[in-house]
Amino acid sequence: MLERREGQRVPEVAFRVGENSEGTTVTTGQIFNGRTVVVFSLPGAFTPACSSTHLPRCNGLAPAFFANGVDSIVCVSVNDTFVMNECVRDRECENVVPIPDGNGEFTDGMGMLVHEADLGFGKRSGRYSMPVQDGAVQESFIEPNKPGDPFEVSDADTMLEYINPTGRRPVQVAIFNREGCHYCAKAKALLAELGYDCAEVPLPQATRSRVVGAVTGESTVPRVFIDGEHIGGLEALQEWVKSAKKAA
Repeated sequence: MLERREGQRVPEVAFRVGENSEGTTVTTGQIFNGRTVVVFSLPGAFTPACSSTHLPRCNGLAPAFFANGVDSIVCVSVNDTFVMNECVRDRECENVVPIPDGNGEFTDGMGMLVHEADLGFGKRSGRYSMPVQDGAVQESFIEPNKPGDPFEVSDADTMLEYINPTGRRPVQVAIFNREGCHYCAKAKALLAELGYDCAEVPLPQATRSRVVGAVTGESTVPRVFIDGEHIGGLEALQEWVKSAKKAA
């Protein structure tokens, strides 16, 4: 088991970051000093659990973290800056700051450097997440050092639970729509009034009815989904809002 880090300061390390061969240097002091930071580490960018679950969920819960006093969400991995930047860009994780620990100095200083010979990775970071206040680690959520890629305690929801057990998760909202649809526009306006950041899925005419039918069993748009539940069209959304207000 990797050692817990509560009360210890993060190591002083300089990272090479940037989008070109020249790049720039960012220090741990610039990242952590005087700030509240959630730092989480991945064994490798683009690895299955990292790119499909760990990274996107941290990004998805970012509004809740920021609402509870977190200044920045930092993702560290023993990878170069180009790989880290592309991983965050590919997963549309704009709320996460990628930090490339290419030489493993930060990871080693955190006591998190592990040998992943069984995966063919060589020296990488153990998976963990930690809230850091002004450069000092407050708590440690460290995955057990065992074969494979365990992902049991370092997830974003566990971190938010630690920061604020009653913290509200962002509501996930999506809408199937089409250009020029009056009912779609009304549904989007209603969702905006409720303060929901709605992900739009515009559907082309050639396949719209088949896509909507395959997913919902219906044939028209809009189709509104909230936290995995198919609410329905505009009228169903209006009824859902009325019911939600009564229950509040």
